Amino acid sequence: MPPDETLDLFPERSERRLEPHAPLAERMRPRRLEDLVGHEALLAPGRPLHTLLSSETPPSIILWGPPGSGKTTLAFLLGERSNARLAPLSAVTAGVPEIRKAIEAARRTRLRTLLFIDEIHRLNKAQQDALLPHVEAGAVTLVGATTENPSFSVIAPLLSRCRVIPLEALGAESIGRVLDRAVADRELGLGATGLVLGDDAREALIIASQGDARRALGMLEASATVHLSSGRRAAPLSAETVQSAVGRIALRHDRDGEEHFNVVSALIKSLRASDPDAALHYLARLLEAGEDPLYVARRLVIFASEDVGNADPSALPLAMAAHQAVERIGMPEGRIPLAQATTWLACAEKSNAAYAALGRAMADLESRGPLPVPMHLRNAPTRLMRELGYGEGYVYAHDAEDAFVAEENLPAALAGRRYYEPTRRGAETGLAERLATLRARRARAQGDRER
Repeated sequence: MPPDETLDLFPERSERRLEPHAPLAERMRPRRLEDLVGHEALLAPGRPLHTLLSSETPPSIILWGPPGSGKTTLAFLLGERSNARLAPLSAVTAGVPEIRKAIEAARRTRLRTLLFIDEIHRLNKAQQDALLPHVEAGAVTLVGATTENPSFSVIAPLLSRCRVIPLEALGAESIGRVLDRAVADRELGLGATGLVLGDDAREALIIASQGDARRALGMLEASATVHLSSGRRAAPLSAETVQSAVGRIALRHDRDGEEHFNVVSALIKSLRASDPDAALHYLARLLEAGEDPLYVARRLVIFASEDVGNADPSALPLAMAAHQAVERIGMPEGRIPLAQATTWLACAEKSNAAYAALGRAMADLESRGPLPVPMHLRNAPTRLMRELGYGEGYVYAHDAEDAFVAEENLPAALAGRRYYEPTRRGAETGLAERLATLRARRARAQGDRER
C-alpha cells in the first residue's frame, strides 16, 4: 500500500459515529494518516515512523511518549498498514495467561499478529519474561506503548529486540489544530452545536493541555458543556468558562517516573551553573506538581555541601535552616525558605573540592584496603598498649607553636598523599593559602628529620 494513500485507521468506527455518548477525544481520534498532527518530522520520508508504516513486516517496537501523544493511534495505524492482525492488550489488566492466550491465537490462526500492549511498563518481570521467547521466535510482533523510559521499565533482553520510537508531547500549534478540528467537525466533533471557540479560551486550553491531545479535547468538551448550558450559545467560549469547567490543572509529574528525575536534575544543574532564575523555575515546577518539600530541602542541603562547600561555609547552615523551617511551618509558607535557600545557593561561590577529596580517599581505601594506623595516632587506654608503642610520639597540637604538628598522619604507604585541593574561590581561597603554608612546613620538617 503506498505510504501516502488515505486509509481508514479504524474500520469499525463507522458504528461508533452513532454513539452520541462516546467522549469527544475518542470520537476525534485520527482514523487516517493525514489526520495525525504533531509528528510530521517522524512521518517524513526516510524518517523512522515513515519507514515502519511503509513496511509490510515491521519489527517489534516500543512507542515511548507522554500521554496524548498518539501512541495508540500509531499502533493501530501500523497494524492497518502492515495488513496484520492486531491483538490489543492492556498491561493494567493483562497477566501471563492473557499474554499466552493472545500468542496461542496467533499460532493457531497462523496470521501475522501485532501484539499491542498498552502501558507495557506496568508488566512485571515475570510477565515480560513470558513474552520474550515468543517475540524472539517471531510468533508475534510486539508493539508496546509506554509513558515511562523503557530503559528503566522494560527488561534488557526484551528491549534489545525492539526498536524504541520516542514521541514528544504535541506542540502548541498541533494542539491548536486538534481543537480547531473538533470545533469544526459537524459529524464527530462539536460543529453541530454552533460553538465558537474564543481566542483566549483556545490559548487557555492549549496551555492547560501540556501537550496532551486527549486532555485538550476532554477539557474542551467539559467547557463546551458548561458554556452551551449557560444560555450564552451565541457568545464565544471564554477562558473564564474553561477555568470554571476544568478547575485547577495539576502539572504532569510522577514521583517515581522519569519526569520527576528530569526536573530534579534540572534544578541541581541550574544551581551548579549559578543560574538562580532557572533554579527557581524548576523549584516552582516541583512544588506545583506536589513534590514533597522536605525532599527538595534535603537535595538543597546535599548541594550546599557537595557543590558550594568551603567556598561559602554559610551555605550548609542556611540550607539546614531552610530544611528545618519547612519541617516546622509546612506548606504553603515553606516554599519561601526554599526559595531563599535556592537563590543563595545558586549565587554562592562554588567548590566541590571536599566532595572530590572524599572520592579520592575512598578510591585509595578500595584499592589498598584499611592500612595500619600510625603508632603515634593510636589510642592507648591500657598499659599493654602503651608498652607496645601505641600513642608513642604523639604531640598534642595545642601545645605546639601555632597549634601545628609536622608529623605524618597518613598510613606509611600513603605518606605524602594529597586528597584535598582547595579552590581559589570564595572563602576557600584563604584555606588554600593556609594549607599551602602548612604543607610546606610539614615537608621541610620531615626533610630535616630524614637528614
